[in-house]
Amino acid sequence: EVQLVESGGGLVQAGGSLKIACEASGVIFAKHVVGWFRQAPGKEREGVSCISISHDRTLYADSVAGRFTISGDSAKNTVYLQMNNLKPEDTAVYYCATNPYYSMDLDPSTYDQWGQGTQVTVSS
Repeated sequence: EVQLVESGGGLVQAGGSLKIACEASGVIFAKHVVGWFRQAPGKEREGVSCISISHDRTLYADSVAGRFTISGDSAKNTVYLQMNNLKPEDTAVYYCATNPYYSMDLDPSTYDQWGQGTQVTVSS
């Protein structure tokens, strides 16, 4: 059974930093593209970033490029999202997911296994 568990969310002031993690069981992250997504109340889920650990490739949405950094630890089967210079508009539930097609993209429909999400709230 595949299980993705996000952690590290919380409340932070604008301009602050937060690092969230996604740990997997039942799936080897190094064999998949792993993505981070977020969904704010009343809005559609949007792609934030994705990583191919084995190919050392990353992709970022324009809205977070230069502020967020995705990384992976194959030994821990965990993917991280370091978020710096956070803005109130970054407030959302953040989800990680795996992509079985090995394509570097941020379209949620490409991803099939999802975690339960972790809340990130940025106060102004």
